[in-house]
Amino acid sequence: MDLKVYNYLTREMEIFEPQVPGRVGMYVCGPTVYDHSHLGHVKTYVAMDVVVRYLKHLGYNVRHVRNITDVGHLLASGEDRIMKGARRYQLEPMEVVETYMASFFADMDALKVLRPHISPRASGHVPEIIQWVQGLIERGYAYEVAGNVYFAVEKFEEYGKLSRRKLEDLEAGARVQVREEKHHPADFALWKRADADHLMRWPSPWGEGYPGWHIECSVMSTKYLGQPVDIHGGGLENIFPHNECEIAQAEAYRDVTFANYWLLVGSLTVDGVKMSKSLGNFLTIKDALQLYTPEALRYFVLSSHYRGPVDFSQEALDAAQRGVERMHNTVRKLRHRIKNAPPAGTALLSDVSGLRDYRNAFEVAMSDDFNTPQALGTLFEFVKEVNRFLSENAYASVGTMVTMERIFTDLAGDVLGILPMSFVEPVESEELVAGLMNLVLTLRQEYRESQDWTQSDYVRSCLTELGITVNDDAGGSTWQLGR
Repeated sequence: MDLKVYNYLTREMEIFEPQVPGRVGMYVCGPTVYDHSHLGHVKTYVAMDVVVRYLKHLGYNVRHVRNITDVGHLLASGEDRIMKGARRYQLEPMEVVETYMASFFADMDALKVLRPHISPRASGHVPEIIQWVQGLIERGYAYEVAGNVYFAVEKFEEYGKLSRRKLEDLEAGARVQVREEKHHPADFALWKRADADHLMRWPSPWGEGYPGWHIECSVMSTKYLGQPVDIHGGGLENIFPHNECEIAQAEAYRDVTFANYWLLVGSLTVDGVKMSKSLGNFLTIKDALQLYTPEALRYFVLSSHYRGPVDFSQEALDAAQRGVERMHNTVRKLRHRIKNAPPAGTALLSDVSGLRDYRNAFEVAMSDDFNTPQALGTLFEFVKEVNRFLSENAYASVGTMVTMERIFTDLAGDVLGILPMSFVEPVESEELVAGLMNLVLTLRQEYRESQDWTQSDYVRSCLTELGITVNDDAGGSTWQLGR
């Protein structure tokens, strides 16, 4: 079946057709690493992870590139985010980057987000960025003012084609000092002059400075994926100005479409407001993982369509935890039955073709612009059917049960990432009782050795009330049920 995606460039559903049959180049705008990641990052990167996983499921050879922004991403105040982190923690800027880049990767690993094939850092591509800026100046799309280089948006006629914004609408609210330096208030920085106290700086034809945020992604994506890129992904909140500027500078530089398909993820909100560090309404991934399993956090994200917003609440996360536990319990039971089943048995489910219907329904949902809520619905219908089958068939066919387990592993595990490869097996009841009794007797022996006879006798009397007899002799203490 055809994979259909919603392309933000055209605002239409389109059949996905990569430039090279069987191969997909996908670029995702990565994080600015100046602090620990929060649940808003889970929304974006889990959604993009499932896109990559499903493309692989369909048989595509995917090259996934996700950058690390370690310079040039400025706050509204004009301060570089990395510099702000360095001042806050009294660290060198690259020390901040290394610390929080490692933190980000650890969080993504914990959430089972597959690592991209390439994770380029902006600071490692400054020579290429300078070359691009020079090329844009030579082609008449950029100009330099006192060490700053700006892209002239009026020179690029299609500026606004992704976000649907018009240049005349961008005039309103422009600051006076910005109007004085720029040819147009919407012109954006390709290269910034470094002030005296700015630690991150590189020599350039325009003096010491550092790259603008937007140019970094254009340079890194095209270096590793070529132009056009098959899929450009990221957060919907970056559609303007970031993604719009990426398109303008890339297409002005090469006269070729920048990206063919734009897949953008809606925000995670708190009471309808986007979760962000600047607003202080965030929960870090590390804190969330103390409360919920990685599978529950993924389920929470995937229970809503990736393009829409999802509102954070404890109730929603609790429901997600219950949902994945319900599925996990079914798979545990299924795997236990497979492990202990006789070689042959009776299969009463509607044969292998009936099982295939669930797989097909899942793929129909996912091929409709990665409709994970519908795909999850199919999986939970399958959970009900498997539970019914296991309860009605004490001697089920191993082949049928293995086919069921394969569906869970392929779809819930490999595609959605909400199923562990294995579970911690529960301790058998006899082993559990023996372990607990050894613990109790060890504690009682410590009381005896310290001659705390009151506590020692108290433990013994409590065990006696439970019907457990403790015998003390020269070799130590033993126990038995009954008197």
